Amino acid sequence: MGSKSWRGSRASRSTGSAQRMLLCHHGEEPVLRVSGTTENSGRRFWGCVRYVCDFFEWADKLQAEEDLKKTRMRKKVSSLKTRLRACEMRLKIAVFFGMGNLK
Repeated sequence: MGSKSWRGSRASRSTGSAQRMLLCHHGEEPVLRVSGTTENSGRRFWGCVRYVCDFFEWADKLQAEEDLKKTRMRKKVSSLKTRLRACEMRLKIAVFFGMGNLK
């Protein structure tokens, strides 16, 4: 499957985060390639720089995973900001009613 998708593809090196996380089966950094098959024409994938192993990973799959992580992190940040605002409000109320001088 992998070698079939590699025929007729273009390759380029990239410094993207997906490449830094990946290594092919013999320890090399993969290159970003563009599929030349009719089924996946133009679709980007990571492949072995020297074509010596059958390493293969769709780039859009990795991008989707990164997007999901970013979405989760944004939700967590939003939740933490909401909790922080609530804590700040409680503190202001405590100071307003003179509870801020308690030791």
